Amino acid sequence: YAELPVHRRIRVLVLSTGSELVVPGTPLQHGQIYESNGTMLAAAVREAGGDAQLMHFVPDDVAALEAALAPRLAGMDLLVTSGGVSAGAYEVVKSAMTGHGVEFAKVAMNPGAPQGVGHYRGVPVAAMPGNPVSASVSFEVFVRPALRAAMRLPIQRPRAMARLTEALESPSDKRQFRRGAFDPAAGTVVPVGGPGAHLLGALARSNCLIDIPESTAQLEAGEQVMVLCTGPI
Repeated sequence: YAELPVHRRIRVLVLSTGSELVVPGTPLQHGQIYESNGTMLAAAVREAGGDAQLMHFVPDDVAALEAALAPRLAGMDLLVTSGGVSAGAYEVVKSAMTGHGVEFAKVAMNPGAPQGVGHYRGVPVAAMPGNPVSASVSFEVFVRPALRAAMRLPIQRPRAMARLTEALESPSDKRQFRRGAFDPAAGTVVPVGGPGAHLLGALARSNCLIDIPESTAQLEAGEQVMVLCTGPI
């Protein structure tokens, strides 16, 4: 009989944090928003080939976070969190995991500068920002390639050069990933939405990320840019 090497799916625990989060469909009160990152990231894990387990979100409380994670980490290969990693007053993931095997820093990327990585209670951790676009781009750039490599699957998404349909500005000291609509037949890419990390609708309408290097502050319409294909084209 022929032999075929197989690899099991990576088990990923997905957790969103924030006292402002409520279940979608619940009437919103002042200062509340619907939780969307967990569903989005769990879907991204599954699309990458992993086995996602989505936890109910937790508030900005270190004790609540630790209590929620304690019974769920056993058997997990990776913990992916969103929220609580920046420089605000209630950065619960950062507060709970600093000094316990996870390091937090800012990377030269937009969106998605604040990041955390390490091991918490023996489980690898990827801690990402809470803004939806930041979380999505962070997963695409950092987590998805690692997941695919661990499962011995092709790592890279398709990339292509495309002609930009309109001018774009970018921070000269950061690598920027703008959302775009790539048309391979025409060889063009249309920027979708602005650079804001909260523009989830624009993310949903895009099928690629426009990869703008740190050294580039201005792009004119008609220039060639690199696109990372993230959806159907």
